[in-house]
Amino acid sequence: MPKVIFVGSDGPEYTVDATVGDSVMAAAVKNGVPGIVAECGGNQSCATCHVWVREEFAPLVGPPGDMEDDLLDLAVAERRDTSRLSCQIRLTRELDGIIVDIPPEQA
Repeated sequence: MPKVIFVGSDGPEYTVDATVGDSVMAAAVKNGVPGIVAECGGNQSCATCHVWVREEFAPLVGPPGDMEDDLLDLAVAERRDTSRLSCQIRLTRELDGIIVDIPPEQA
């Protein structure tokens, strides 16, 4: 069971247990992590689940796909090199302990 660590924009950390195959967004929503709005419910049609993946995990999650890349351009918060939509990051055993930062604004 992989753990996901969410770091809020004002500092608090939320560590949640997730299921292999779930998205990082689903783990946040199921556990009530604040800051992940997820308006479209993971249908890759908004950017309200934008996160900044910590550098050490970026190679494991890889770059965004074309559609995700376009949506990240519309995100309210600053886009960074490690920006991803959390609905597009599927959890694996290798991602156990992944750390993502939640931007201060999503919508």
